[in-house]
Amino acid sequence: MFVYAIRSATIKFVCAIGLSLALVIALVCLIPTYGDGETRPVSEISYSKIYENSDRLNFISQFGWEVSEEPAETVEVTVPENFDSVYLGYNEMQKEQGLNLSKYKGKTVTRYTYKVTNYPNYEGTVYLSLLVYKNKIVGGDVCSADVNGFVHGFEAPKA
Repeated sequence: MFVYAIRSATIKFVCAIGLSLALVIALVCLIPTYGDGETRPVSEISYSKIYENSDRLNFISQFGWEVSEEPAETVEVTVPENFDSVYLGYNEMQKEQGLNLSKYKGKTVTRYTYKVTNYPNYEGTVYLSLLVYKNKIVGGDVCSADVNGFVHGFEAPKA
């Protein structure tokens, strides 16, 4: 028969080491890394506190876009009460970037359109539009001016 004696200080030491190791593993798994082309989660992008042009430019720069200093167009638009197939598709794109125009049906929003100056691998004209309601970004897109062009959310397309 063997008898083992363990001091309470040894138990506390082993528990402290185990908790420290668990904490390090949790931090490594939960803290996102940025750089090397990785994008930030939508939850970290601030869509509110858009009071003036510099706030809009700061919002746009979060996605890596460079745009003209002043908007090419500023216009008031009303989000329709009933979405047709085009608006349903557009709203799906908004939902993919953490937004939803359904909340703003019938509301008048301001659309600010900027000319993008650093769109990769594209020779044509590209615009970035922001839909702003009560100092908050509620929608928007990046699109080409060509008839057979493209439209996508704020994030740059993967190469």
